[in-house]
Amino acid sequence: MAAGAPAADERGNAKYAFHLQMLSTHKKTSSVGLDIASDSIAATEVTSQAGRAAGRTAIVPLEPGVVREGDLVNGDALADALKDLFGRYKLNKSVRLGVANQRVIVRTLQLPLIEDSSELEAAVRFRAQDAIPMPLDQAVLDHRVVAKRNGADGNRLMDVLTVAARRDMVLSLVSAVQAAGLNPVGVDLSAFGMIRALDTSIPGASSELGDVPPATTLYCHLGDVTNLAVARGGECLFTRVSPFGVETIADQLAHRDQISIDDARDSLMEVGLEEELELFGDDQDGVRAAREALEEGVTKLVEELRMSMDFYGAQEEVTPIDTVVLCGTGSTIPGLPERVQAGLGLGVSCELPAALSQLDPEDAARLTVSYGLALER
Repeated sequence: MAAGAPAADERGNAKYAFHLQMLSTHKKTSSVGLDIASDSIAATEVTSQAGRAAGRTAIVPLEPGVVREGDLVNGDALADALKDLFGRYKLNKSVRLGVANQRVIVRTLQLPLIEDSSELEAAVRFRAQDAIPMPLDQAVLDHRVVAKRNGADGNRLMDVLTVAARRDMVLSLVSAVQAAGLNPVGVDLSAFGMIRALDTSIPGASSELGDVPPATTLYCHLGDVTNLAVARGGECLFTRVSPFGVETIADQLAHRDQISIDDARDSLMEVGLEEELELFGDDQDGVRAAREALEEGVTKLVEELRMSMDFYGAQEEVTPIDTVVLCGTGSTIPGLPERVQAGLGLGVSCELPAALSQLDPEDAARLTVSYGLALER
């Protein structure tokens, strides 16, 4: 088997797993998390797993059309971009990849307590046939036990977080990374990386909460897509990807105002939702267009968040969401977090990993997921 190629089980499932099992057979002292979005690639090297220390970082632009809504469209172009990035910044070539698109499905399955790992795997696959709307012979499937509890009848039950992803999507991403001369040691959900980067209840993260029970938190990464995850005590309870994101707002502004996508992104960040428009000088038409795009966009964003919260709340025996944490580039747009808080009626904060605190806040926001992806657990 070629170095870096995925192992396969008797069903032909590639053993690239989503944070639950890693491809590598031994711990690396240094690895790089890769968060690949439609507009850029973010890479963060973690040099000490025990101390969660971040090493070298890089953010490089990506040509339009290479990635769309989290899906890889042009593998050759991505491989070229990765070759350039790693050649320029001299990062470790052992990488952990993040995926965030609508071809990944996550469900929490409730099963009787099963201690034998092979029996559990068979039970998960059997239940997943009905719970996951995807042909399992075309999917990479993985699972993790997130809770064990007593049922109403006194029998022991378990909650099993189950992840399915289209195999062709995973393998096309892995192939592009290998073509760049890199060694993909793991494939992970970007949502899991976001939680690892920001959840202070995870061992190794700083916390001043003491014995206070962990809150149930909705994490929201605002980037080219909107990546959502509900977590409690470091465990993901629910996750969803919406194709609507900050990049959608920028793209709409670029088409409406006949400007480049880069200018549209800059305009959204500069105008924001706080300052009076008269303070922005002579180009009032452009300023008003950016403000209108943001007003419409944040309304849509709040609708997406509410929909996701409703989906989560419709599950059995879930704990209510206590707070919302925003991260990603969109969280640094002035006034946007306050609008989200007003729309949801919940406490909203913007968080950055402590390990990236020395960086420019916009850069740290973009690097948050890649940092979490590089962390082993």
